[in-house]
Amino acid sequence: MTSPSFSAVLSLLGANARLEERFSGGLGALHGLALKEVLFLMHLERAPRTRLSRIDLAKRLYVSPSTVTRMAAPLEKLGCVGREADPRDARLAYVVLTKAGLELVANARATLEVMAADVFRDRWTKPEIASLAELLGRLTAGQPGDLGEPIR
Repeated sequence: MTSPSFSAVLSLLGANARLEERFSGGLGALHGLALKEVLFLMHLERAPRTRLSRIDLAKRLYVSPSTVTRMAAPLEKLGCVGREADPRDARLAYVVLTKAGLELVANARATLEVMAADVFRDRWTKPEIASLAELLGRLTAGQPGDLGEPIR
């Protein structure tokens, strides 16, 4: 017999995979970005001075710093992000969101909001969606990767 916790985790993993596939396809077609790249930019957008160290960005994305480096390279070529050295510590560098990156992430966020509404359309009520958001928010509350918005 499978425990409810195990079933819930398997359902969450399956839902995550389907959502990533769906969102990446739509974001790629409209904005030329994968979902993970949009999340990368969203973390920078929310950061003080729209910049984060590669290590802090890695923590927020739940990836390694070398993955952040690989993700940043094409975004840098597109002009969405830049690099900024720390004036007090030559070993520390920041990934910085550019003006073009700010515009792109705003457009991609609007697309994500429409796509998110489509996920639940005709399936769930607004109170059910709010309840789901609150329950799932408990899994990431206080974590550095939490991009959840407060429910209004």
